Amino acid sequence: MRFDVITLFPELFAPFLVSGVTRRAYETGLVEVKLWNPRDFAEGSYRRVDDRPFGGGPGMVMMAEPLALCLEKIRDERAACGVANVPTVLFSPIGETLDHAGVEAWSAGSGAVLVCGRYEGLDQRFIATYIDRQISLGDFVLSGGEIAAMALLDAVARLQPGVLNDEGSHQLDSFNPALDGLLDCPHYTRPESWRGQPVPPILLSGNHAQIERWRREERLALTQRQRPELVQKARVAGHLTARDEAFLADLFENPEKDA
Repeated sequence: MRFDVITLFPELFAPFLVSGVTRRAYETGLVEVKLWNPRDFAEGSYRRVDDRPFGGGPGMVMMAEPLALCLEKIRDERAACGVANVPTVLFSPIGETLDHAGVEAWSAGSGAVLVCGRYEGLDQRFIATYIDRQISLGDFVLSGGEIAAMALLDAVARLQPGVLNDEGSHQLDSFNPALDGLLDCPHYTRPESWRGQPVPPILLSGNHAQIERWRREERLALTQRQRPELVQKARVAGHLTARDEAFLADLFENPEKDA
């Protein structure tokens, strides 16, 4: 798959693409990332890409023409290379919130053109003409779309075959269908006691059936406390067993267990 990223700050991506376990996806070409700077398509000696907003107000707005020329160049190159046509995505507070299901869909696709906005935003005429989808990371505002683009790229890259050291690792992530969409349980490693805090004895027992049940109950308890809507979603989907429901009922009657 190939992602073309339109950004005024391509240098921000340099360390991201060569660091951490997900670099394998970029180095092997499983996820190809090409960076495009709209300044290269702007006119004048200053290569201006922004201007004051009509109607007044603070800040600057990214101009439509450099963005359009940049995007058209990307589409031409993709077509010449025989690369599949893909949606053009803008990271924006008004977009759909990115979640695990969305990441899985992107990870199985052909990629996208990712537009990283800056300043007060983009000229609406460019958005209306070229943007297919808008994505948000949540109800907060970043100073640019680059961090959001990296978040999407990282989430997609780690799901590609051979990228993680353990192929089954992502199956135990929070929100994964393999965990019925619940949050993941707590994890522990050596030493067995750290600053007076011991590892839960069950994890040292060697009884794998009891360990898996402990992990299931920890997931249920944590999700019920932090994200109860995910428990309800799992219930509606029929993922909760009678034993799960009994545990949750006992948790409701004895909230001190939820710790």
